[in-house]
Amino acid sequence: MKVLITGAAGNLGSHLARSLLDSPHELQLLIHHKKLPFDVAPFPKVSVYWADMEDPRSLADPCRGSDCIVHFAGVLFAPKPEKFLPKTNVEYVHNLVTASRAAGDRKFILISFPHVEGQSSPDKPAIGGLDGNPTSVHAKTRLATERYLFAACEGTEMVPVSLRAGMVYGRGVRMIEAGRWLLRHHLLAIWRQPTWIHVLALPDFLRCVAAAIEGTSIAGIYNLGDDRPLTLQEFVDTVAIHWGVPKPWRCPKWAFYAAGWCCEAFATVFGTACPLTRDFIKIGMASYVSDTSRMKRELLS
Repeated sequence: MKVLITGAAGNLGSHLARSLLDSPHELQLLIHHKKLPFDVAPFPKVSVYWADMEDPRSLADPCRGSDCIVHFAGVLFAPKPEKFLPKTNVEYVHNLVTASRAAGDRKFILISFPHVEGQSSPDKPAIGGLDGNPTSVHAKTRLATERYLFAACEGTEMVPVSLRAGMVYGRGVRMIEAGRWLLRHHLLAIWRQPTWIHVLALPDFLRCVAAAIEGTSIAGIYNLGDDRPLTLQEFVDTVAIHWGVPKPWRCPKWAFYAAGWCCEAFATVFGTACPLTRDFIKIGMASYVSDTSRMKRELLS
């Protein structure tokens, strides 16, 4: 099977690519600005393609002959996400889906997240629908992408799959490693109001994606998460104890939005990356809990 992975130089994309290097699949790794963080020379079944997601013509060659596409590519750490996410989250996928359909590709796997259904909780978990009403721009644009993907595949041979993963944790996951560094230096803060999250261990995430690639009857939306949800506050306090570092500061909500505004203003003026935006705070404060029963039946028991 030929598997095309977009965003293969990114954090989770590179983890997936590494996990499949010794598999029987032929890997086609799509990169743009970043280089791959590992050497593919020892692996004859791995090809690397450069492409610009904004230019549909550059996508034709890597999509040609693929049996399955796994889409990770996107932009996160930049100011004013309301201005670029409609392009990077929606338009880029439109271009890739168009190229995939023209090439006759058979399966398109979109890596998504449960926030697209809006607020959810243990009493009312996300069930895998397309009728959500999220508040953050990140979630709104990803939901628009999911809707487009399923509509574009209707009546065609290409099978759409959305894997809505909770927060992926594990060694080498960028957000977790950043949190470790901030905790070690007494710089991590968290808001006081409990926020439900549904996390997923990195090895389980990779196994779910591999099962989605290889499964002949996999189609539709899958919520991915560990056996039980917990609060973000509980999660961060627990890893702080595990790492032997101080627990995070507790601060009021307004402090985080103020910090996001300052980060965006600095990044806009000086043209730097922006690790914290107000929209990122908004999606971070949204509780999400998922019904993972379909994942356990079809992907990972």
